[in-house]
Formats: sequence, structure tokens, C-alpha cells
Amino acid sequence: MADSPSSFSTQANALLRKNLTFQKRNIKTNIRLVLSPFFLCLLLVLIQTLVDKELDKPSNRCGCACVGTDGNGQCERRCGIEYSTLDQGFSCPIPHPPEWPPLLQIPKQQFRAVRTDYISYGDLPNDLCKRTGSCPVTMLITGNNQTLGQSVAGNMLAGPLNINSSDILYSLADDALGSETMTEYSNFLDAAFFSSIPVDFLQPQCASISLFSVPLQVGSATVQQDVRCVQGLHLWRNSTSEINDELYKGYRKGNPQRQINEIVAAYDFVNSNENLFNVTIWYNSTYKNDTGNQPLALARVPRSVNLASNAYLQFILGPAAKLLFEFVKEMPKPETKLRLDFSSLLGPLFFTWVIVQLFPVILTSLVYEKQHKLRIMMKMHGLGDGPYWMISYAYFLAISLIYMICFVVFGSGIGLKFFTLNDYSIQFVFYFLYINLQVSLAFLVADLFSNVKTATVVGYMMVFGTGLLGGFLFQFFLEDSSFPKAGIIAMELFPGFALYRGLYEFAQYSFNGNYMGTDGMQWKDLSNSDNGMREALIIIAVEWVIVLGVAYYADQVVSSGRGPLFFLRRHQKNLSSSFRKPSLQRQGSKVFIQMDKLDVEQERERVEQLLLDSSTNHAIICHNLKKIYPGRDGNPEKFAVRDLSLALPHGECFGMLGPNGAGKTSFINMMIGLITPTSGSAYVQGLDIRTDMNRIYTSMGVCPQHDLLWGTLTGREHLLFYGRLKNLKGASLLQAVEESLKSVNLFHGGVADKQARKYSGGMKRRLSVAISLIGDPKVVYMDEPSTGLDPASRNMLWNVVKRAKQNRAIILTTHSMEEAEHLCDRLGIFVDGSLQCVGNPKELKARYGGSYVFTMTTSPDHEQEVENLVQYLSPNASKIYQISGTQKFELPKQEMRIADVFEAVEKAKSRFTVQAWGLADTTLEDVFIKVARGAQAFTTLS
Repeated sequence: MADSPSSFSTQANALLRKNLTFQKRNIKTNIRLVLSPFFLCLLLVLIQTLVDKELDKPSNRCGCACVGTDGNGQCERRCGIEYSTLDQGFSCPIPHPPEWPPLLQIPKQQFRAVRTDYISYGDLPNDLCKRTGSCPVTMLITGNNQTLGQSVAGNMLAGPLNINSSDILYSLADDALGSETMTEYSNFLDAAFFSSIPVDFLQPQCASISLFSVPLQVGSATVQQDVRCVQGLHLWRNSTSEINDELYKGYRKGNPQRQINEIVAAYDFVNSNENLFNVTIWYNSTYKNDTGNQPLALARVPRSVNLASNAYLQFILGPAAKLLFEFVKEMPKPETKLRLDFSSLLGPLFFTWVIVQLFPVILTSLVYEKQHKLRIMMKMHGLGDGPYWMISYAYFLAISLIYMICFVVFGSGIGLKFFTLNDYSIQFVFYFLYINLQVSLAFLVADLFSNVKTATVVGYMMVFGTGLLGGFLFQFFLEDSSFPKAGIIAMELFPGFALYRGLYEFAQYSFNGNYMGTDGMQWKDLSNSDNGMREALIIIAVEWVIVLGVAYYADQVVSSGRGPLFFLRRHQKNLSSSFRKPSLQRQGSKVFIQMDKLDVEQERERVEQLLLDSSTNHAIICHNLKKIYPGRDGNPEKFAVRDLSLALPHGECFGMLGPNGAGKTSFINMMIGLITPTSGSAYVQGLDIRTDMNRIYTSMGVCPQHDLLWGTLTGREHLLFYGRLKNLKGASLLQAVEESLKSVNLFHGGVADKQARKYSGGMKRRLSVAISLIGDPKVVYMDEPSTGLDPASRNMLWNVVKRAKQNRAIILTTHSMEEAEHLCDRLGIFVDGSLQCVGNPKELKARYGGSYVFTMTTSPDHEQEVENLVQYLSPNASKIYQISGTQKFELPKQEMRIADVFEAVEKAKSRFTVQAWGLADTTLEDVFIKVARGAQAFTTLS
């Protein structure tokens, strides 16, 4: 027997053991869950292998050739860029990168600046030039000294194109060249010279022949590059404001209804003069490769600076003076292989799915306990909120940690750069913080659902929605340098996007590290302003704390039924040996009192006297308990329980009878803490159900109307779990479990160690009764305990209940009059929420059944003679049934003797044929029907 309530550690130990057993039963599901990221990682490795095999073809490697060394036909194999095609050249070592003429970024023909309805400068060309493809390119000039500015600008494009065939690239560097092509990641092979688009050279006026080709030698290949003349305009603007306005109105990403008007560059010479050169330059970055950080040289900016400085020098010293900008080139590079790391390229999307798929697993587990009322069942048997939260949270966190460790180990073991290049300590911190947030979020969201199927659908919608929105929406904002950082942080407040941001940063660092042959993300990289990992870690950590607190608060309000402001209430002092003394004044509502309900009034007076007596040891006392459900959809409010007063001592089994909807279940739900009373009070072992339910649970047992069991746990494991909650330990626990199993006939034949899902309905019912009685609870509630049992099992169960009631109070509901009469010391009949009568079965039958039931069957022709016979026996007899010659009558016991009935029937047999007859005493069922009908009739009249 448990002598005291179980401690926090005992409850935590019980729940942990149950969870571990449950996890063991679901080992196959767990293995499938853990292996799912392994198969995904393996799929990425297979894709990576196929891609690497394709990229490793000779056509993608540095070219080689057989070079003759003697006259014997022998040759030496040599490799290098000089033996490579243009496609092969990217992988070759380049100790001496090629030199390329510096270029301007020229707008494409259809985007060049012209006059429009919103840019109406008269010096701009007419838009008809776009139809003929002859639009010039525009440079805008401003400054404090217009004469100086226009003079300097005029020197920028002076001089005809002069090409030296012996050194073509060097001679091109003397001219203002430009290109419409997009820039690349590197400048080993400038895209402008390996494109079908001609290279442009800018002149104030173009000659009749404006397009020609020049040969360019690159490695072993000779490329014919088209060069064309493009007219360049220098247009004066009065201020930088005019330039800014013109640039803004012609911006490509502006209003889509507007025509795009691009310029080559704009120059503000500010306060420049013969002794001072001061210039501000705008440049065109529309065609810049913006997938990463790119130096200004690759954005074709240096040429704009050189044109201005060289033109100013000529303005000061004359046209012979030159400040040549001969070439631009890349840094030398070693031999490289063409790499494409798929794990980093696809990692953010796929790994988001891998990690977030834990969310619906945890969510459905929590909602399952809620839907099947297992959580409240555990609570009613003594499991406190503290142990439940600690163990459940730690349990799901441990599962998540194992899952993530396996995920990282799998990915690292098969060589995914996403894992191997990035610092493992950063990965651990990031994953640890996020899975904590995810577990907390699952606890919070679980309060919103009461159905596992709905929660599962929503959970997996969040899984795929998070990945898809992250990959196809959020990532675009991350890669858009013009998108404000505050907007990114605001979007990361959604936990899935914060996860995606962290994975995206890992992917970027591993991709670049693999491409450049360097390490991935290190702790020092978190200080980089372009690295969003630091913000993601801070957001996840802060949200974890906030979500966990909100989840606990919501659980107390939703699952525990406490008020929204429960934390503001003062903790009232609990009574250990005496009852509180509530006001005994009657409520203001009108109470109808029938004269034949004196037993109910006597019970009320008894309750009021007990409340004034501090030495009472009654197990249960209810005083004017009331439950009203508010009206909805235009319906009136529903009185489920009306001013119920009841007292039960230890050792008594009280039976509650009544038709469906009479209020029996509502009364029990108030007593076990599922719903709160509208008014009135009730005390269990001296503790108030309104404030002390957590203490009441430690001495309470419940057998609910529907079996609340874990399908994968055995009967023995159920009893071990609930026994531990009742503070049973060691040999006492094992003995109590064995005795409980034997008492309900679940011990022999291996039934005790069979999973509950394999039990029949009757076996589950017997297990529920055993659970309600284990641990010696002082108060037990049984809601129709024998439902679905065969007669033998029912009689066995009755014996269990009869033995159990010796030292505890039991409240039992049933529709079986035989069960009520066999088990209950007292009965109460409920109708329409009110207690109509109370007493032991014999008293009720004597009070409400003071008559015999006389039945006689004859031919229809003799029905009147039977009525005369009954009137002779009892003048106050009443007919209660008649059909086809069979009639039933109620005969008051005080008006007749049984011997007179036998004598009268014998005489009647001589006058007419009596097919059958009988005389029966009133049954409990008759009492129930009579009381129920009378109460319903009284309610109708009232």
C-alpha cells in the first residue's frame, strides 16, 4: 500500500519508464525515422557521383598534347592552357593570366536612354532610334564649372580607333571600349571577347564602316572578335539632383509601366579646376554578376575612372599627355577541377525537410495523448504537471538529439561537404538550439488540436511548406542585396525561415570552400556582416525561451482547465484534517421542493451539518453543486447538475442511476477535475475540488466510461506505471500488480504480458477497473465498469468491487439495476440534473414500490371479469398494462394479503379460463421508472 503521495522524482521515474517502454515497442518506426535522412544523404551522394563522373570527362579537364622531342617518332605529353580548348581552359593552371583591355559597361540597344513622356530632355535622342538599332549611349556630366566639365568630357572619346595588328589587345586599350555582356565570376577569359555580341568602341561620331573583326589569340585557339562603333553622347545636367532623378526614372527595377532608360556613366566634377581634380562617378551595375561578392574591376568600373582622369590630364597638359590604362587581369591560379557540390547546392531545401519532419512526429504524439485523454488519465492518477513537462520535454529532446546526431554522422560518413567542411561545434549549437525550439513549438501547437489526423495533415503541410517557401521565396530575398536586412530578420521570426537561413549559410560556406579548396564556416566567420548565422542563432535561442513559456501557459489554460489569469491568484492554504466552512445560505435561484423528496432534503441537511463539524472523516462531501452550460446558437442554457448535496463516508459504494443526459457524467467530470463547477462546493478527503485537485489526484482512482489505454503497452506495464504514480515501489509494487491482475482474471495464460491493443473489449474493461484500484486510492469513480462483460466476468468484477469498497468510497454509475442492487450500499436516482431520491435499495423499493404487481392473461372476452376480481382484492388497485387479454395491476400491499390473491384466482379459474397469472414484488427497475416518470412530469408542470 502507498502510505503517502508520490514525490516529483517518483512521478518522473514512472513516466520515464513508461515512455522508454513505449519507445521500445515502436522500435521499427524509430529505425525508419532515423534512417530517412541516411537514405536522403545517400541519394545526394549518388547524384554527386554521377555529376562528378560527368564533370571529370576529358572535355572538362585541362587539355593535353603530344609534343615531338626527337626524330624517332617519340613525343612528350604536355598539358596546359596553350593546348586546351576554351571549355578546357577553366581547369588549367594559369601562372600568367591573360591581359584584357579594360571595358565600360554598355547598355543593351533596347535599354539605351531616349526621350520619353517622363524624361523630356531635348538633348536625348528620339526613341525611333530603337527601331533602327542606332541609339547612341549616354554619359551625363555636371559640376560647378560647366566649361571645365564639358571640356574634360570632350576629351574622353577623342581620337579615331587605331589598331596595331602586331599587338591587337594593347592597341585596343587606348580606346574607350565597352560591352553589353554580363560579367562573370572571374576574368581569366573575359566574356566580352568570347561572345556573339560585338565589342563596342565609343566615338563622338561613327564612320560609314562601323563593324569589323579582329583576331584574338587565346591559348591554342584563335578567335575572331567583332568590333563595332557606337556613338557616345556627353550631356550636361545642371545638378546632381537632375542626374539622380533621371537615373531613378530610367531604373530597370522601377515602375514596370515605364520605359527603361540606362546610361553608361555619370560624372560630377564638383569644384574641379586647373589646380584641383575632384570627381564623383555613377556606374551601371545592371549587368553585374550579383550571385556573390564581386570586385569593382569585374563590374567594369575602373575604365570609367580612367576615362575621367585621362581626360582631365589632357585638359591640363594637352592631347599628347596620356594616363594609359593598358589591361586588367586575374590573379594566378593553380590547376582546378570543375566541382559542383550537390549537398551544398540542394542542402537548405532537403535538409530543412529532414529536420522539420520531426515536428509532426512530436506533435502527433502529444495530440494522441490529448485525443485519447491519456494525459488527463495520468493526471487523475497523480501525475503532476511538473514531472509530465520535464520528462516529456526531455524525452522528445533526446529523440531529436539522437536523430540529429545520426543525421550529421551519416552525412559526414559518406563525405558530404555540407557537414565535413563546416565547424562541427557551430553545427551542434545550431541544431541543438533549433530542436529545442521545435519541441517547444510542438507543445504549443498541440494545444490547438484535438484530433491526430488533423494535426498530422497540418504538421506535414508545415514540413513541405517551410522547405518550399524557404527555397523558392525566402532564398530570393537572401540573395537580393537590395532587400533590407530588417526585412530578412523579420521573416526569420518564423522558425522555419530561421532554420533555412542557418542551413543556407552552411551551404554557402561549404560550396565556396569546396570550390576554392578552403574550410567552410568557422566561429570567426560569424563576425562577418554578410554572415546571417549569428542573427539566426540569436532569433532561435530567444524564440525557444519565449515559445516554451507560452506553451506551458497555454497548457495550464487549455489542458489543465485553469483560468487565463491563474498566475495572479493567491495560493490558498490547504486543509489537511478539517473542511472549509462555506456559506450555507441558499442560492437566489428558485428551488422546487417536492413533498416526497424528504430523503433528498435530509441528505442536504446532513451535508450542511457535516460542513460545520470539523472532525468529520467523510471521503466526499458535495454542497449545492451546480453545473450550467451556456446557451449557444439561440438555445437556452443547459442545467446539467442542479444544487446537488451528497455525502459519502469511507467504506460506502454509492450508485448513480438515471436516464441518459441526467447529469451523472457531468457530476463525475466535476469531481475528477475535467470541468469546473458553475457554483457550489465539493470536498474530497477534506480538499476543495476548485483549488486542490492536484492533491486530490494523489488519492483518487478513476475507471472511465471508455477505456483509456496505450495500445502498445501490456496490461502489466499499465499497472506498473500507475502503481509507481501511486508511490508503490519494489516488492510492494510487484505484489500489488500481481494481485490486481489476478483479481480481474488477467494474470494467467500470458494475458498480462499481451499488448492492450490485442485485448478484447471485456479484457480492456477489467484492466481499467484494476488501474482504478491499484495503489489503494481513498476515492474511486467508476463509470459503468461492467459494460461489455460476459456474465461470468461481470460477477467476478462485482466481487472485486465489493472487496475494494471496504476501506474506500466508491461512486459508481450504471444502467444495470442488478449491478446497482448487488454492489451499492446506497443509490441516488438522477433526472434532469437533480437528485430525486437517495437511500439503500431496500428503502427505495419500500418507499417507491409499496405495491405488488398482479398479472393475468385470459381471452379478451373475460378482461372485465379480471378487472372486477382485482377491484375485489384491492379497491385502490390501478391498471398499468393491457394488451390482447393480458393485464397488469398495481396492488397496494397494505390493502391485501397474498393468501387472498391465491384464493381469488382459484375461484376465478372455475368461472373462466386463466391462461397465466403471476404476483411479483416491486423491482428496483420499477422504482427507477416510477421515479423518472414522476420527476419528468413534475419538471414539465413546473
